[in-house]
Amino acid sequence: QVQLTESGGGLVQPGDSLRLSCTTTSPDFSKHAMGWIRQAPGKERESLAIISATGLSTHYADSVKGRFTISRNNRENIVYLQMDSLKPGDTAVYYCAESNLPWTTGAFDSWGQGTQVTVSS
Repeated sequence: QVQLTESGGGLVQPGDSLRLSCTTTSPDFSKHAMGWIRQAPGKERESLAIISATGLSTHYADSVKGRFTISRNNRENIVYLQMDSLKPGDTAVYYCAESNLPWTTGAFDSWGQGTQVTVSS
């Protein structure tokens, strides 16, 4: 059973930056695409960013393009989400997810428990 653990969430002010981290116990992390997804209260789940197994390809939702950056370290089994210029609308629970494939357009096989990000003045 693969376990994913997110960290780095918290309360920040509009315009601030935050970096989320996600570690996984997957023995095949370097062969799997990873993603960050968020869900705000009363809203549908939104896929924010996806990174390929090699880290060479990424995809972002329009809502975060230019503000968020996904990256990974395959030696340490960790994936990051750098979030800049945060807005109140970014308030949500952020989930890390892992695909069993080297690339995905949004389907994931394993999920973390989520970390809360709150953007408020």
